[in-house]
Amino acid sequence: MLIAACAALCLSLLAIVLGDATRPIAGLPWVVLCGLAIVDLLLSWPRRRSVTVEPMPDIFVGEAGQIDLTVSPTAQGMLGELDWPSGLNGPSGFDLSKGTVQIPFRAGQRGTWDLSHLWLSWSSRLRLFEFVPKLAFGLKVPVVPNIRRVMSGEISTTVQSRLFGVKENRAIGEGTEFHQLRDFVRGMDASSIDWKRSARYRSLVAKEVRAERNHHVIIALDNGYQMREEVAGLPKIDQTITAALATAWAAAIGGDQVGFYVYDAKPRMFLPPEPGRAAFNRLRSRTAELSYESVETNHTLAMTELNGRTPKRSLIIVFSDFVDTTTAELMVENVSVLAKRHLIVFVTLRDPILEAQVNEAPSDMDGVAETVSTGQLLRERRLVLERLHQLGVTVIDAEPGEVSARLISTYLEIKAREMI
Repeated sequence: MLIAACAALCLSLLAIVLGDATRPIAGLPWVVLCGLAIVDLLLSWPRRRSVTVEPMPDIFVGEAGQIDLTVSPTAQGMLGELDWPSGLNGPSGFDLSKGTVQIPFRAGQRGTWDLSHLWLSWSSRLRLFEFVPKLAFGLKVPVVPNIRRVMSGEISTTVQSRLFGVKENRAIGEGTEFHQLRDFVRGMDASSIDWKRSARYRSLVAKEVRAERNHHVIIALDNGYQMREEVAGLPKIDQTITAALATAWAAAIGGDQVGFYVYDAKPRMFLPPEPGRAAFNRLRSRTAELSYESVETNHTLAMTELNGRTPKRSLIIVFSDFVDTTTAELMVENVSVLAKRHLIVFVTLRDPILEAQVNEAPSDMDGVAETVSTGQLLRERRLVLERLHQLGVTVIDAEPGEVSARLISTYLEIKAREMI
C-alpha cells in the first residue's frame, strides 16, 4: 500500500508540474488507488479465525518439545509468531500457509509456562494491505525436573547389579548386619563360626551377615543466586536437581531412606528421610516447585539447622557452588563442623567454558587478561576443594553430564565399604 501511494503521489506531482493541461487529472491516480483498495478489501476481507492446539505432556528441563498448532481458515503466505515466556526458547516465526504446523522449542527452566496469544500476518489479494490479527488461546507447558535416566532403567540396573547381583541375592556374606545361622561346612570362613551357639547345639554353626541397609541419605540443595548461573545451557540448580533425583532413586533402590533439604538465605524446606519410591516421588514433586532465587546463601544458618535435624549419622550430599576462597570460607568452616558427625559428599559443577578458555592461547591483550583472571579463579577453586578433601569430605567436581554417574558410583562405593 505504501509503494502504491508513493507512485500515486509521484504521478500527481508530475501532472501538476507539466502545466495547466494535465492538472485536472492530478487526482486520477488517487481515485484509481482508492478503487483498487476497495476491491482488494472486498476480495480479502479476513474471516474469523480459530486456533487449536494439542495439550502438552510434561517436558523435562533441558530437553526439546513440540507444539502442534492448527489455524483455520488458512490464507496464502500466512505467518505466525508466539510470545515465548522466559522459560521456553522457540522460533521467532513460522509458516502457517498450510494451516497446521509443528513448532519445536527447548525447555530452559522449570515451571508451568503459559502461551496465550498467537500473532498472524498475511497480505491481501492485491498486496495493498497486510492483516495482523492477534488470536487468543490457552496452552500450558509444564516443565519438570529431568528423570530420563531413572525412566530408562539404567540406574536400577546399575544399583541392583552392584549391590545385590543379577539375581538380587541381598549381598549375603558381605557387611555387618546379621542375617541368619546355618551349619558350618568345609570351605566356609572359620571366623564366621558362632562358638556360643555351636556349644549349645553341639555342632558347628556359622553366622551369615549381609550389607546393612536403611541408612539415612540427606540431599542438601543450595538454591542461592550462584546456582542460577547457566552451565551447558541450563541453570546450575536444574543440573544439580537432575543429579540429586538420580541419586535419590539409586538410594531408594539400594534400600536406604532418602531425605531432602533446601536452603538459601535461610532454610526453606526439610523432608525427613523416608524409604522406597514414595520418597523419590515426593522429592520429584517438591523439586519441581522450587523457584529461582536471587539471594545470597547463608551457609552458617543452613548447616547449623541441618546438623540439628539429623541426630543419626547420615550420608549428606551437599550441592553447592562458590566463587573464590573468600566467599567459600564460611561454607568450608560449616561443612567441616557437619563432617564431624556425618559422612559428607560435596558436589559442585565444573564450567567447561572456563576450562577451555584457560587451555586456549589468547589472541590479544584482552584475551591474555581474561585467561589470567580465569586461571586464578580456577586455582582458588582447586584450593577450596583440596581443603574440603583434607577435612574428610568426599568431593565431586565434574562437568554437568558426568555428575550423576560419578555421584551414583560414589554412593555405591560408600555402601560397599560401609562407611556410613
